[in-house]
This record gives sequence, structure tokens and C-alpha cells, in this order.
Amino acid sequence: METVHLAEFESPIGPLRILSTSCGIAYLELPHANGRGLAGWLSRHAPEAKTVEAFAPNRAAIAQVLEYLEGKRTDFALPLDLRGTPFQREVWRELLCIPYGETRSYHEVARAIGEPLASRAVGGANGANPVALIVPCHRVVASDGLAGYAGGLVLKRRLLALERNRAAASKQGRLL
Repeated sequence: METVHLAEFESPIGPLRILSTSCGIAYLELPHANGRGLAGWLSRHAPEAKTVEAFAPNRAAIAQVLEYLEGKRTDFALPLDLRGTPFQREVWRELLCIPYGETRSYHEVARAIGEPLASRAVGGANGANPVALIVPCHRVVASDGLAGYAGGLVLKRRLLALERNRAAASKQGRLL
């Protein structure tokens, strides 16, 4: 029987829950998630798993998420256990390639994975991302605006502003 480790922690954006397996971080629940939820993830991807509340196995991930939200980290160095369809995993791998402080449209992501007609499917995979923030689905926008986000558009705007401001400050620092 698989064991998964769950930890809850406070962050600058509200309470978060993170779940890891022996392979890596598998799930990160944002505040006000749009109904997908941890229970749904467990029933789909680890129905026989034993859930243990444990901070220690998630310590590095928690630290990195907090550093990111405080504007002190631009990328994550964590093992991931991404569970989804092959298409979803391909989209999530592509999201990891979007640089900090930049955005891509659903169409650009679809083209990047060699599926130029799959913009809607990319949107579905983006919405099913189990490790928001770490796999930066907030960096994907509609060609005519922001579009949805599991944590809500207010949070998406906040994350994009955090990244834009830090990226701009970094560029200015290099010019001085």
C-alpha cells in the first residue's frame, strides 16, 4: 500500500496543503481551489493510499513554495510525481519551460508540444495541474485575456504581478 504524506501550512496567499509520495510532490492545493480538491485527487490517483499527516517529508517543498511567494525564488528544485494522462503530463512539462515573469497563450503551449489545434485540450490539462505554483499554470493566459485559474483570477493576477515585478527588478539590478 502506498503512503502519501500530507502537510498543511500558512502562506502569504492563505492556507495551503501539500502532498508527497516516495517519488516527489504530487499535489498542492491552493486556497479557494475551484472544487477539484485533495479528496478528488486521492480518489482518482491514489485510491488505496494511506494518508499520513507529516511535515518532515514536505519540508523542502514548503520552504521553496514560501520563498517563491515571498519573491525570493524564481524556480523550484523538487522531485515531482505528476499523475495524469500522457497528454496532461506533456503539457505540464511544457509549462515548466515557461520562464519566470513571462506568459504563454494556450495556443503557444499547444504549438510547443506539437499539437497546434489542441488549445482547448491544453486548457483542460492546465486546469487539471495538480501542483499549481510549482508547475506554473498561472503563466498560461488566453490570447484575449487572463482566462481561469484554480485559485481564482485575483490570485493569478497577484502571482503574475509578483513575477513581473521581481523579473523587472532583477533586470534593473543587472544594468546598474
